[in-house]
This record gives sequence, C-alpha cells and structure tokens, in this order.
Amino acid sequence: MNKPTIKTQEEINIMAEGGKILGKIRETVARQIKAGMTTEEVDALADKMINDSGGKASFKMVPGYKHATCINLNDVVVHGIPGKQKIEMGDKVGVDLGLFYKGWHTDTATTVVVGQSSNEFLDLGRAGLKKAIEQAKPGKRIMDISKAMQETIEKAGYSAVTALTGHGIGRELHEQPPIPCFVLGEYKHSMILVPGMVIAIEIMYNEGTSEVVYKNDDGWTIVTADGKISGLFEHTVAVTVSGPVILT
Repeated sequence: MNKPTIKTQEEINIMAEGGKILGKIRETVARQIKAGMTTEEVDALADKMINDSGGKASFKMVPGYKHATCINLNDVVVHGIPGKQKIEMGDKVGVDLGLFYKGWHTDTATTVVVGQSSNEFLDLGRAGLKKAIEQAKPGKRIMDISKAMQETIEKAGYSAVTALTGHGIGRELHEQPPIPCFVLGEYKHSMILVPGMVIAIEIMYNEGTSEVVYKNDDGWTIVTADGKISGLFEHTVAVTVSGPVILT
C-alpha cells in the first residue's frame, strides 16, 4: 500500500476552510430536496453554490464525469448520475459532493428521506459515522475506523458494503489509503494513523445484503443487488495530535 500524503497544519487549515463551505452546501441542498424535483435540479443547485463559493466541483474533475454531485435514489448505493428522474415522497435521496478550493479537495455526503424529519435507518448511519470518526486519532489503525462502522451496522441487522471504500484526500480527490467501512485483513497489518493524514470516511450500508451491482451500462451507477435501500454518510476528517477534526 502506498503511503498517505501528510499535510501541514497550514494545509489542513485551507482544507478546513473549503470543508466548511462544502458542509454548508451539503446541508442547504439536503434541506431543499422535495418531491417533484428532478435529480438534475438537485445537482444544479449544488453546482451553482459551488461555483458561487469560488471553488470548483471536485467530481467534474474526475475524467468522464460531468456533474457536481452524485444523487443516489433508493437502491442506488453510490455514483448515481443526476438526470430527469423525479424525486417522490418517501424516496431515499443521497447527495455526495466534493469541493476543490485553493488547491485542495474535500468530500462529503448525506442521505435524507423526502417527507420525513427522522428515519431510524439513516440515524444508524449517522451514529456509525460518528463512532468511526472518534477512532481517527494518532496511534489507532484504519481497522479501528472500519470496525466501528461495521459493528454499528451489523448490530442493527443491516449490511456494510464491502465492494467500496472511503479514501485519503488532499491535492487529489482520491488518495491513499483506502478506508473500508468493514474489517479487512489482519489488525496488525492495518495502517497506523498519524498526525497530518486527511481521510474521507464513508459509511455505506444496505438494508438487505452487502452485494452491489452496476445498474446499467453507464459505467457509474452502483445499486444493491437485491433492490433494497442503501445509506451513505461521509465526512472529510483530519487526524491531528489533539484527535480527529471534522473538516466538512
């Protein structure tokens, strides 16, 4: 496994500036999702806010991808392409987006259910992500982060997605190391966390089995194999001497 890029405090401060902007965009977009909107209208809202911030949409910098966000409806796990599909009352809507700001990327995601102020399935994801972030401190290992997510999900009777992972982040949107939301390999071989690492921690989990498949031939959209709903929450987190710092 390649070594992670270690950021200086000054660089983390810039990422925190961009992350704060991105976090506000995420929350604003999530609040405005309503029945009758198309997924491309949600994307356009995020795209405008990103452009107005003085940054760039990180996802548009990924070769072959043209949108500011991924919008994940119901059984879509990740990489849902915004389009003409209308959002309906009761739909699960995941919004995943990134910001390139002053030379640095941040990445975040949230999930809502249209018409519901709270949802047990989604509350679980938020709780699992919180527990995972608490493990992102020097001396811990990546597996401590992974275990926190997997245990939270499986104790509730759901499944952690094992085909996808979070990632390091910085000058590039996707950097080393991978950050699984499931336990992988032996603990002693898991990378030790050190100050200056910045990671995108993603909890990806399914109501049914962990299996995922490509939905069609677009090369992006990944859905649950059994058609049941999926949840996604993500924060960009800096590992510092004083513990984890959520940048988004």
